[in-house]
Amino acid sequence: YTARTIEEIASQSSRSPTDVEAALHRARIALFERRSRRPRPHLDDKVLTAWNGLMMAAFAEAGRALQRVDYSQVAVENAHFLYQTMRGDEGRLLRTWRAGSEAHYNAYLEDYAYLADGLLALYQTVFDERWFSWARELMDIVVERFRDEQDGGFFDTSDDHEALIHRPKDVQDNAVPSGNAMAAHALLLLSLYTGEGAHWELAEHSVSSMSGAMAQYPTGFAQWLNAATLILGEPKEVAIAGKSGAEDTEAMLQIVRADYRPYMVVALGENGTSIPLLNDRERRDGRATAYVCHRFVCRQPVTSAEALAEQLSE
Repeated sequence: YTARTIEEIASQSSRSPTDVEAALHRARIALFERRSRRPRPHLDDKVLTAWNGLMMAAFAEAGRALQRVDYSQVAVENAHFLYQTMRGDEGRLLRTWRAGSEAHYNAYLEDYAYLADGLLALYQTVFDERWFSWARELMDIVVERFRDEQDGGFFDTSDDHEALIHRPKDVQDNAVPSGNAMAAHALLLLSLYTGEGAHWELAEHSVSSMSGAMAQYPTGFAQWLNAATLILGEPKEVAIAGKSGAEDTEAMLQIVRADYRPYMVVALGENGTSIPLLNDRERRDGRATAYVCHRFVCRQPVTSAEALAEQLSE
């Protein structure tokens, strides 16, 4: 490590920059030889499904907000990798992978919840419905395999995980968000896309059960607060019936993305896709048409970006 530039060192030592660079080169060789005699530190090169889900959401949202295609592409490539590598039989996830070996270990709640959240963020960036469908598949597994039927919420391990003395259920944020809180948030978003009230009620029950903890220790339950504000924010659904990449469709998207709207989900495509929010949403007069809805009750559809902006600003 050199704290100053080569030129600064040369001027202060009355040596030429070439001599300084040569001296540093010899020093690096000597240092490397000495360090090579010591045990090397271990390299943590494992790939975790959960952490990749968090990263996917960050790149997808950044790509959308900053109009960075390269960021969005990172998220897409990551989704392809996880689907091919970490998705096992019957859609079950695996926890960890390293180059040169197969993915292994049963995935935990956070793996499913973080990845589902990342996939939903990715869908809203590229509008490839396969990522929405995978997120829905993952949360269906969470409801089936991780749900705590007695006290609400979700366990950290599935019902067919290896037998443990105690089945853990962590609800507090640590270095990463609580898997329970992220699962609730993902279920809320899915409910906005599917209209499935059971998912909304399940998530809302989990969030309400944490109200005391959120009020007393808000910094330890930040992801629960995110879910609570989504519930209280009267979220909207926007369905855009149009062809991706078409000029009129892109004009609608520009309006939707012009402002920060955290309490809104967006679907784009043609009627008949696997996304219920787009069902029976037809283009009007051959033009891209936007439907602004609240819990699947929609306002009058509009075919101009200006009219959409007016509805969203109300």
